[in-house]
Amino acid sequence: MDHPSRGGAHQARMGKEQITPSSHPKKVLVIGATGYIGGRLVPRLLQAGHQVRAAARSVNKMQHAPWADQVEIRHVDLEDNMGLDDAMRGMEVVYLLVHAMGGGGDFEEREAESARQIAAAAHREGVRRIIYLGGLHPDGVKLSPHMRSRAEVARILLESPVSTVAFQAGIIIGSGSASFEMIRHLALALRVMPAPDWVGNQVEPIAIRDVLHYLLAAADTPEDINQILDIGSGEAMKYSDVMKEFADIAGLHPRRVLALPLPAATLSGIWVGLVTPLPMALTIPLVRSLQNDAVTNNRDVDQFIPPPPAGLLNYREAVTLALRRENEGEVDTTWDADVGPLDQSAGSLPSDPEWAGLPRFEDVRSVETDQVSREAVWDVVESIGGANGWHSWPWAWKIRGVWDKLVGGVGLNRGRRLPDSLRVGDPVDWWRVEKLEPGHRLLLRAEMKVAGHAWLEFTVEDADNGRPRGTIRLTQRAVFYAQNMRGRLYWASMAPFHRAIFPTMLQNIIEAARQAESATTPGPTEEVR
Repeated sequence: MDHPSRGGAHQARMGKEQITPSSHPKKVLVIGATGYIGGRLVPRLLQAGHQVRAAARSVNKMQHAPWADQVEIRHVDLEDNMGLDDAMRGMEVVYLLVHAMGGGGDFEEREAESARQIAAAAHREGVRRIIYLGGLHPDGVKLSPHMRSRAEVARILLESPVSTVAFQAGIIIGSGSASFEMIRHLALALRVMPAPDWVGNQVEPIAIRDVLHYLLAAADTPEDINQILDIGSGEAMKYSDVMKEFADIAGLHPRRVLALPLPAATLSGIWVGLVTPLPMALTIPLVRSLQNDAVTNNRDVDQFIPPPPAGLLNYREAVTLALRRENEGEVDTTWDADVGPLDQSAGSLPSDPEWAGLPRFEDVRSVETDQVSREAVWDVVESIGGANGWHSWPWAWKIRGVWDKLVGGVGLNRGRRLPDSLRVGDPVDWWRVEKLEPGHRLLLRAEMKVAGHAWLEFTVEDADNGRPRGTIRLTQRAVFYAQNMRGRLYWASMAPFHRAIFPTMLQNIIEAARQAESATTPGPTEEVR
């Protein structure tokens, strides 16, 4: 039995998060505001009373964020350092929450150059504090390219004229985080997991709630602090135990992890990419970073930022909280991997002049029914993808998803933010929500690796033209603009599958809506309360 005081602390840690107002609110810039961390930090900064400017490569995603009307929005592209001075002008604190995962063999130099440009722009514009989030790693050992790059970015910022707090964290546990999804899907995929020897390395998980606690508090630390601060839960575990304990918390059968004396970082990164929602451009560097222990070297952070009043969450509490938030439909942000700038999208089903020179292909299908309500059909449309599937030929979708992973795309199993509701900018497997008119229209833009631009549109509307009252029409339209001959060949090769998959999809959506409606309709003898 828990000691009463410890039990009370546990309940406080697991309860609703309380944001303490800042004693000195500041003008804050968040670079990477559309990411998993940035998207959760922005509303907390606002709750603390700070004036927030949000910057990212995708202005479109920010404009549809729940907090968009409470912040200033800026476009910043670190690939060419576009918009940095404008974004930093008048700011006191800058958060740097972006990393290059992949992107070619010269990514280390490009990321270092971006860090130098950020530091220079911050100095020019009079920024007082930069806050950076990197990764935990041991000193004096050979690091993976991506961990080495994180360390180099921290060094550049710390040696700049602008005071910098460079946090270092290990695997972050929270609903929708990349680390959490990797652990979850590895545990779900196999009861017995043969794995390379890195699963025996020590890691120190930290809850997303606690990462945000440190990031938020860093805005109010004294300006003379200029150092690296390790953050973690204080609980070091083997990576194999992380996966086994997740299975226990999630109520799965016990998992066995067999550590083999083979490093095989790249090969295991490819394998993880195939069985988890993460693209290989992320899993390969992520797994390579696990070749070393990832535990805190010290607790220097306690001198400047005390832990949360109720204490840090341990691993079991962090996983329990993440699963609970998913069940309650409170996932604020999810890990994401854009395969290209979102601002290149047309913003609607393409008909603008910029697309006029590209060959256009369409596949349009519709079905009408008076056996189910428009609302029930829309509910099924809005819940499409992820664990809910695509209502036709599951094996064909899976094969296409695996192929997309192999050629560097995001694959099918990226999933959704929530199982039954969407918002503009949400990922849905290899698609992204481009437009959403609740109850009527869902437009998805493809982010798969293909030589062209693709959209998939669903509309639900009342049928007209003399149809019986109550008849609705469900229409599905696929549109593809081929960039070259490979794009034309791709569409031609997919056409036979479209002819089989899309009509089945529509009929199955209608049937799923009918079954859902029947399950919630009271029978003739059931009292309606």
